[in-house]
Order: sequence, then structure tokens, then C-alpha cells
Amino acid sequence: MRVKIHHEGTGILIAVLAILLILLVPLWVWVRPLGLAIAATAISAVFYSFAVNFFRSPRRVFTGNPVNAVVSSADGTVVALEETFEDEYLHCRCIQLSVFMSILNVHANWFPVNGEVVYINYHPGRFMAAYLPKSSTENERSTVVIRTPEGQNVLMRQIAGAMARRIVTYARPGDEASIEDHMGFIKFGSRVDLYLPLGTEILVKIGDKTIGGITEVARLKPSVNA
Repeated sequence: MRVKIHHEGTGILIAVLAILLILLVPLWVWVRPLGLAIAATAISAVFYSFAVNFFRSPRRVFTGNPVNAVVSSADGTVVALEETFEDEYLHCRCIQLSVFMSILNVHANWFPVNGEVVYINYHPGRFMAAYLPKSSTENERSTVVIRTPEGQNVLMRQIAGAMARRIVTYARPGDEASIEDHMGFIKFGSRVDLYLPLGTEILVKIGDKTIGGITEVARLKPSVNA
């Protein structure tokens, strides 16, 4: 089966492959016995397979009812689920739902809801471990707010981790958001926070595994104006 690579990783994978070949070819040509070359090639193949897995760009289709659905923005593990105060844009108490992506997860990020992008803001910051609570407000991060067709605001925050050094956000104010579309990418271990209105029905618990663009993590309370 053909593996589609995210364009954020194409250049990196080509560079890594070139470096590995530069290191391995001399071992096969000049070093005897071949045990060292065989071992080095096996280790390189495993390393490269992890890199390819990291930069995979799977096409996913949500098969549930999209009305009021909140779908995970990332592959990973639910690490936080609590009521908190969001003070950047929403300025109210919300439900925070956080998914941590390990280095083994696909790192493309999907829109969590259908709607319109109404706000985006990038914040430089630190690079603490992404699973720590303070990473939500102190790490490098990018905030995106989507207004659903029913008029509810859902805030999504991409957070860099200890190994991440680049957050990529494709969304721009006025863009149409679809839960089947990529909205960004985070290079290496990281986290995505969702801030949902109080009263939202939560469908996951801490420790659950999620699949970006597929796993329905919550369902918004129907708007009285819908």
C-alpha cells in the first residue's frame, strides 16, 4: 500500500535518507566482515521507518453525524480533561480536553469542528514537556478559534513539546473549517488542547487513545438559536 507523506516532511526525509546512504555505502564497500554494515543498515531502516511513520499524511473521513460533533484534532492519548478558565479569546470557563502526541504518532492536525475560522494567534514560548499543565500557557503555541454553523466557538491550541521546534498552522481567519481537513502540523512530540463550552457532552476519558479526524471526543450542546 502506498504511503502518502505530508509535505512538511518531504525535505526532511530526503535529507535523512541521503545522510544514511552516505554513512552506509562506505561500510558495505570497504569494511569487512559485513556484520557491521548489516547491523548499521538494520538500525538505519528501523530509524527511517519511524521517521516515515511520523510524517505520514493519512486521508481520513468522519462517518458520524457532523452536526455538533467535536472530533479529535490529533492522534494520541487524552491527558487532560477538566474545567478551566480560557483567557486568550473566549474569556470564560470552559472544558479543556487535551491530547498528547508521542513521537510515534502521526503529527498532522485536523480541524475539530466544521465552521469558520474567526481567530488565529501564534505565541513564542518555552519547550517544556507537552504533557505538563503549564505547557498550555508557557510553551510555544498557536491558537485557532472556529465558530460552528450553530454559532458556538471552539478553541484549538497547538502546543510544542520538549522536542518540537516548529508549529505549522495553515488556518487563516475567514477560512472554512472541515473536520476532514488538515489545519496544521507539529514537528515532533507535542500536544493539542480543545476548549469547549460548558455543557458539552464528553465522550472520552483520560487515557483513551484518539485518531485525528475520526474519533468523536465530544458533542456540543445544541444551540437555542439553531
